[in-house]
Amino acid sequence: MGIKFQSRPRDEPSQILMHVRMLDAEASLQQEALGIVGVNLCYAAFFLHHNPEQLVESLLDMLTTGRIEIDMIEFSGIEFRNVDNRIMALQLVQLGLSGAAMFGADREVLQPTEVLYKKAVLVERGSFRPPTHVNVVMVACALAKFKADPAVADKPVLPLMEITMRNLLAGGKDVDRRDFLARAELLAACGVTVMISDYFEYYRLAAYLAWRTKERIGIVMGVPSLVELFDEKYYTKLPGGVIESFGRLFKNDLKLYIYPYQKSPGEPPQTANTVAVSPELTPLYEYLARRGSFVPLDNSNPQYASIFSRDVLKRIASGDETWEEMVPSQVAALIRKRGFFGCPVSYG
Repeated sequence: MGIKFQSRPRDEPSQILMHVRMLDAEASLQQEALGIVGVNLCYAAFFLHHNPEQLVESLLDMLTTGRIEIDMIEFSGIEFRNVDNRIMALQLVQLGLSGAAMFGADREVLQPTEVLYKKAVLVERGSFRPPTHVNVVMVACALAKFKADPAVADKPVLPLMEITMRNLLAGGKDVDRRDFLARAELLAACGVTVMISDYFEYYRLAAYLAWRTKERIGIVMGVPSLVELFDEKYYTKLPGGVIESFGRLFKNDLKLYIYPYQKSPGEPPQTANTVAVSPELTPLYEYLARRGSFVPLDNSNPQYASIFSRDVLKRIASGDETWEEMVPSQVAALIRKRGFFGCPVSYG
């Protein structure tokens, strides 16, 4: 649904488009909720267009996030010429209006259900602050294995880079929007589709994707993330604990693509075949490994095994220019041009 309006006589038009999903069980309640959203949209367009953040929040007046989901909103036209729709997509997730939002490499917001429909999906979760050679290589290695899977053969594949709200908040209460846009711009330079989600637990991310596509889903992660996946403290809210979480995660034959981890140069890398979890969960790990839930990425590039985003940030802060060797060339050029992460701006 949407609205096109003029805020002043003979002015150029402005437009708001959004995708709304009704969550009420009864049709009459859905009709009521849709009517309320429509009224809120009309009011917001004419009286709150000067404050897009407040405009988005006002769409929930007289409603709750249990009744509607808005997973895409797009502002365009003269009144919204300075609005970055990626910030608006982020706000949808912050407000709980949607569990996830997406935007493409062209910086345009996407409607997740439409983009994910009938596609095999491969997701890499990370901070991407900034994206490094490892992030790019992880997806490339996993994509080669993913496409070789008979269940994926001849199917359209959508690779995604995902950032969680917990990562964006980083222990604070508010998202640093400049930092968020820096990451968004760098991922756009890498030519990837980006997802922002409020699904810290992997099984919730898997459920979100499985609701929107029936094709194969793969998640790319490093060995440290795999070990963390077996930490029982993350599943205390589930009645079945860690067993229930893995049942939910793997119920649609989802696979984890595991990239090797090398703590420092010279040390032997850890792989999905050598990783150790707590003794009481070792039988579960071995069972999942035998059923093929873990796919070791033995086609990885050892040259990049010990690159970490936090080291890149430290080198940028200290003026150590070797950080440029740790990220793709287009990422390094944009960091210098835009002065991201405290890097001195280069006009060359």
